[in-house]
Amino acid sequence: MPQLTRSAAPLGSHLLGDTTESPRRRRIRVQLLLTTFLLASNLSGAIIVGALVSVVVPGPNVLDVEQYWWVNFIVVPVYVSLAFIVGVLVGTTRAVRALRWAIEDRHPTRHEQVTTLSMPWQLTKLQIVLWTGGLVLITTIDGMIDPEAIPKVAFTIGAGGTVVCAFSYLLSEFALRPAAARALEAGDPRRIRIAGVMGRSILSWLLGTGVPVAGLMIIAIFSFIRPYRTGSTQLAVAILALGAITLVFGLLLTLLGGIATTAPIRNVRLGMAEVERGNTEVKVAVYDGTELGELQSGFNRMADGIREREKIRDLFGRHVGQEVAEAALNKTSELGGEERDIAVFFIDLVGSTEIASSQPPTEVVALLNRFFAVVVDEVDQHGGFINKFEGDAALAIFGAPGDIDDHCGCALAAARKISARLVDEVPECSAAVGVASGRAVAGNVGAKSRFEYTVIGDPVNEAARLSDLAKNAPGAILASKVTVDGANRSEAEHWEFGESVTLRGRSAETVLAHPTT
Repeated sequence: MPQLTRSAAPLGSHLLGDTTESPRRRRIRVQLLLTTFLLASNLSGAIIVGALVSVVVPGPNVLDVEQYWWVNFIVVPVYVSLAFIVGVLVGTTRAVRALRWAIEDRHPTRHEQVTTLSMPWQLTKLQIVLWTGGLVLITTIDGMIDPEAIPKVAFTIGAGGTVVCAFSYLLSEFALRPAAARALEAGDPRRIRIAGVMGRSILSWLLGTGVPVAGLMIIAIFSFIRPYRTGSTQLAVAILALGAITLVFGLLLTLLGGIATTAPIRNVRLGMAEVERGNTEVKVAVYDGTELGELQSGFNRMADGIREREKIRDLFGRHVGQEVAEAALNKTSELGGEERDIAVFFIDLVGSTEIASSQPPTEVVALLNRFFAVVVDEVDQHGGFINKFEGDAALAIFGAPGDIDDHCGCALAAARKISARLVDEVPECSAAVGVASGRAVAGNVGAKSRFEYTVIGDPVNEAARLSDLAKNAPGAILASKVTVDGANRSEAEHWEFGESVTLRGRSAETVLAHPTT
């Protein structure tokens, strides 16, 4: 089934490639994106920690070379290096190994599906553990040197870790969309909503509002406790620096959360536009493990339903005629009918018994299909519809259920065209055509559980009798004078009148007409 076009970014971003790319390219893309994003997240955290420690949070100068040299030049570099190896290299390698099923392009087990959908949270938990370990280690060591440094160091590392974890989750979720799409495509065993739409909003609030406000409160509290160490200049610098951090990183996190929320909605919107244009074969990739993923799945189910409905509608139209199908779909179908002025023609294959006895059944069916193809084509071209096929015969109606300006002329023209085409396109057989018109009842006949649309009245009987009579007439086509008189002049000119006959089952005489050309 076709996905959205490449320009529509099936996975919400061109960075994530296409759902049909090779397993090798998918593996390289996922590992490269994960490594880059985790590095960027930790770098952002390091920048925030450096800014908070140096100019924002008041307190002891923990960057003092003489007092804290062994912490800053030995403990911190060693721990950061180990955290980098574990958090980035080991984390991404572990993630790629757990997603090997998606890279190998095979069907996942239930456990693999759950692992895939929870992988962003697993990577984020690893960052939480590493940053918590760093917070405890460095705060403890700095506190042993100067106990007054504990609040400052704890807050700065905690704030930086919060930023890193928030970025890690959103960016990892973004990078792992191709794998999540494969897992959800195979069937979602249960929703993994570690950070759904509400969770993403909370993450944005946490960095954009929670952490900055907490920092300002801590600075304010510190100014009350140590007013002699917190001058107005230092307060102004701290507030400006914290505001700058908030504007930059808060905006980035808000953008990431917004993109994660709007990308699935945009894909669904593009899919709906395709459906509106008549493309019911469209399918959007389901890659979001939150409520938005259910929206994507819901769209695909809706498209499947529309596609099935159109298939049934097309099949229904093929069986009963497009006009009848449209009428049945647009209004309540009930038993009964209405009187209408209509024109009908009845066409019957001549010598069908001999054909059936002299040819194999498959060849007879092929011949009938060629014969009816000509009949249906001309009836459609002239605005009528085939009401029913009866073995080797067919009944066509003009003027019901929809109105036709010149129903008599259309029926006569269709009959002439069919006779002419059969000579050239199906020369193995000949057909007799009878055309009649008048007032008849058109509607649904049958029972409540099973009925069909048809017409009942004298014109139908007259057309059938004329068809029988036409088998022995020149050109094998006859119409009633009433029908010719009811046609437009342009069509009536092609007919001339002949004798009057009393058709079987009728008391009134019928003046016959036959085509001149």
